[in-house]
Amino acid sequence: MLSKRIIPCLDVKDGRVVKGVSFVDIIDAGDPLACVKAYSENGADEIVFLDISASIEGRKTMLDIVKGVAKNVHIPLTVGGGIGTLEDMRNMLRAGADKIAVNTAGIKNPSLISEGAKKFGRQCIVGAVDAKWNAERNSWDVYSYGGRKNTSLDAVAWCRKLEILGAGEILLTSIDRDGTGKGFDIALLKSVSDSVSIPVIASGGAGRLEDFCAAFEEGRADAALAASLFHFGLIEISDLKLYLKNKGIPVRIERERSYEY
Repeated sequence: MLSKRIIPCLDVKDGRVVKGVSFVDIIDAGDPLACVKAYSENGADEIVFLDISASIEGRKTMLDIVKGVAKNVHIPLTVGGGIGTLEDMRNMLRAGADKIAVNTAGIKNPSLISEGAKKFGRQCIVGAVDAKWNAERNSWDVYSYGGRKNTSLDAVAWCRKLEILGAGEILLTSIDRDGTGKGFDIALLKSVSDSVSIPVIASGGAGRLEDFCAAFEEGRADAALAASLFHFGLIEISDLKLYLKNKGIPVRIERERSYEY
């Protein structure tokens, strides 16, 4: 069985790491390079950078950040936000990104996913999906523009479409749970994981060690992403991995330590 991945997510605005709740109430959380170095040393398997401002200046800042991180840290790096063309993808990959996360641009132009996969390889293309529960439809809707616009697309069906288009994995974020610490949306995770054959990254809601277990065991996620927990030192990645290992969940641990829970 493949090891489950633990992935810190860094939302970047104007060159700084920030964090909010349900995509609003943004606060500063630190310097991107310092955060990535600390996470790498603590056992992170990958890093995700999301440019939440996605302005022209923001994209330039992100290129500089990606270059700086790639020179100093040697774990896989996924970058998203404001990437709308093959040239944008190429620029990020040249700057040092390993994968490109596409959300709004892929919804507006699905061929960008297939063209990107054909040009750079599907392992480079991550379909980012921001989903929110719609009680009237009894399903999850896909949102674009950083959670601000309801596209009325069914989230599970859209994830299947992303796989067909050529995405190599799905970054699945629950808007309802984002930043709440109430746990991942297991029903959403399981629905998507059961519907696609590519890896699914759980995002939105992690608050306790047990939440990661649930994402992997019940939600069938291949990786779990978190931000606030790691940014503010509520959970250390090394401790989380030891906890998961003790629960029988395969994770990559470089330096062994004894721990009891």
